Amino acid sequence: MPLTIIILIADEHIIICKRTIIKDSVEEVKFINKVITLFSKVDASSISNIYDLDEVVSSWVDIVSCSWSRHSKPINITKCSKSWWNNNCSQDLASYRSSKSTESWKTFQKTVKHSKREFFNLKIQEIANKRHSPWDLMNWVNKKKLPAIEMIKHNGSSCLELNDLWQALHSSFNSAQFQNVDELVLNECKSVLPMTWLKFFEEEFTHAIINCNDLSAPGPDRVSWGHLKHVIKNKSCLRNIICIANACFDLGHWLNHFKKSTTIIIPKPNKFTYDLLKSFRPIVLLNTLGKLIEKVIGERLQFQAIVNNFIHQSQLGGLKFKTTSDASIVLTHFIRIGWIKHLLTSTLAFDITQFFPSLNHHFISLILDKAGFGPLVINFFSNYLVNRKTSYFWNNFSSQSFDINVGVGQGSALSPILSTLYLSSFFHIFEKRIKNLDLKISTLSFVDDGLLIT
Repeated sequence: MPLTIIILIADEHIIICKRTIIKDSVEEVKFINKVITLFSKVDASSISNIYDLDEVVSSWVDIVSCSWSRHSKPINITKCSKSWWNNNCSQDLASYRSSKSTESWKTFQKTVKHSKREFFNLKIQEIANKRHSPWDLMNWVNKKKLPAIEMIKHNGSSCLELNDLWQALHSSFNSAQFQNVDELVLNECKSVLPMTWLKFFEEEFTHAIINCNDLSAPGPDRVSWGHLKHVIKNKSCLRNIICIANACFDLGHWLNHFKKSTTIIIPKPNKFTYDLLKSFRPIVLLNTLGKLIEKVIGERLQFQAIVNNFIHQSQLGGLKFKTTSDASIVLTHFIRIGWIKHLLTSTLAFDITQFFPSLNHHFISLILDKAGFGPLVINFFSNYLVNRKTSYFWNNFSSQSFDINVGVGQGSALSPILSTLYLSSFFHIFEKRIKNLDLKISTLSFVDDGLLIT
């Protein structure tokens, strides 16, 4: 018997409704002013216990949430949505639909043309002058739509349901979660005398936020760096933030609001196939106020670690004022010196898979103790690194909350310095073990999740 199968194929019509505040709009100004007005009235100077600290941060969360709900508006995002569309376009389109005249249609076309030109000129100027990445204008770096979950294979089986995808993502990006770590290896690393941890001051926060990109994606709290820059200009708000940061260290407590994150899955460019999870990269988004405090802590950690001489002098990556250019200059220098002496220079470079998500939390606390950070800092990080949670986002789908017990996340401002301390401790051990060999290590460079030994 012949089989007849009718497959109905309809046009893709996906509508996503979300609330947003348009950048540089009147609503954004009102939202910022409302947050500043309410948060400046919060008294954070008398925090004496964890309950008081939670109450102050809960006040911040409620203020931001209520202000956002009041000044944001719902919009429908479809495949026909245009970033350049503005209120003038909407008004002229409505005028044409009501009059149906040729003049109204020409006016609408001129408005659309002007809006497009103005929008894209600003984008070009921003990419070329502010971000200094003209390649972002090319098609090959544009956002790619992620494949359907049926294509993703994990451990030899396809992810046929969303829950299968979430479990695969969580197990893949947290593969070191239940791995054992030999803590005795740190006995070979020399301890440094502890230094005093001072209270935070205003200049640390104002300096840390200057170079933050206003266009970077906000965290779950929907507060961007541009919003927070206006908030800390108010002295009362800034004092409250400083009181929160100092209380976190005094009480050895990092709030649950700052431990919640969103993990966005994006494809790595130029991959031959995208049916395996190793072709994707997780981007962690944290609440912006917590990230600001983390930035200040990170700069303080780096300063004290360098003063204590715990970070090896050959460490060229993961530090402020040092970049990959420094590593290439030093490498070129050693190669040319070798040529003068008729010697050959050997370089070993390798990539550490899932480095940031694989940092062992307890091991980090032991390294901080070796690096000369006192009980106040160690107690804080003992709480900072535990009970962290994240939700995964794949296209327009989101997962339930997962527990994260390893790693610090690529979205954390503390990732570079904690990773640098992690690698520097191993470099001290590595250097000690090869001391009896006829080898000389010239450079050690840590860049993101790679290592270069010369």
